[in-house]
Amino acid sequence: MKFITLILLLNFIFGFSQAYSKKEKALITQISKLDSLMQNNDSKILGLFSNDVSFGHSNGWVQNYQDFKTDFESGKVKYQSVNQTELKEFKIKNKFANIRRIIAVKGLYKNEIFEMKLSVLEFWIKQRGIWKLCSRQSATLKS
Repeated sequence: MKFITLILLLNFIFGFSQAYSKKEKALITQISKLDSLMQNNDSKILGLFSNDVSFGHSNGWVQNYQDFKTDFESGKVKYQSVNQTELKEFKIKNKFANIRRIIAVKGLYKNEIFEMKLSVLEFWIKQRGIWKLCSRQSATLKS
C-alpha cells in the first residue's frame, strides 16, 4: 500500500512539475504528504502542523493541535482513503498560501464506517523554510 501511495505522490508532483514554481512544488508536496499520512494514520502528520493549528470539521467540531493529536493517536478516527479529486484554488502570497480543494474521504469513526466528499479550505504558512498547515476548514458536499 505504501508503494502505491509513493507512486501516486510522485505522479502528483512530477505530473505538474512544469507548471509550478519551486515554492509551489514545495507546498504541493506538503499537501500530498498530508493526505498520505492521514490515509495511513501515521503520527508523522503532526510535523506538518504549525503549533497553533486550528481544524474546523464538517460536523462542527473545532480542534487545536492537542485535540487533533489526542483523537488521531487514540484511533477515534481511522482513515482508509483520502483522495484529492479537484484543486479549486491555489494562491501563494509571500509566506502564506490559501488552498481550496475537494477530497473524498473514507474511514471509521468509533468503528462506524463513513464516506464523504468534502470541500476543504486550508491556510498554510511558511515557517523556517517549511510549509506548515495553520488552519483547515471542511464542509460536506452533497452528491
